[in-house]
Amino acid sequence: MREKIEEAAARYPDQRSAIMPALLIAQQEHGHLPGPILEEVADILGVERIWVYELATFYTLFHTEPIGMFHLQLCDNVSCMLCGSEDLLKHLETALGIKKGETTPDLMFTLSTVECLGACEMAPVMQVGDDYHGDLDIGRIDTLLSRLRADAASNAADDAVPALPGE
Repeated sequence: MREKIEEAAARYPDQRSAIMPALLIAQQEHGHLPGPILEEVADILGVERIWVYELATFYTLFHTEPIGMFHLQLCDNVSCMLCGSEDLLKHLETALGIKKGETTPDLMFTLSTVECLGACEMAPVMQVGDDYHGDLDIGRIDTLLSRLRADAASNAADDAVPALPGE
């Protein structure tokens, strides 16, 4: 991680400007950004630890806690709210058996709300990983959850190591 962060930081005249790329590198390697990782990033860059902590806790793309395989980020800004995002949130909480800010026990889904995804034209909208899903209603949510579960099962089957003959 150190090498990658130092390489990225070399592109910036001020090391403080390299905090976001460094956090992305650290999160990609560790999955999330707990305190010791934030401190390590600050130490590598030679910047104040509070600067790293501020960015890691402000932007929704950074996670200081572990998240599920699928991070469901439902927009709750005005356009989405007026188009029913509050009802969709309640449905997601029921369908997943968790509350906003929680992760399912199987670590498959983390449910969050975000202030704005900048996609008002397709409100209500939800981001899953890097993908946007818009014009949502309960039926589309259920279809999406089913597809994500199927994708996870397919990936798990692909990752399974075949048994040797006789085992």
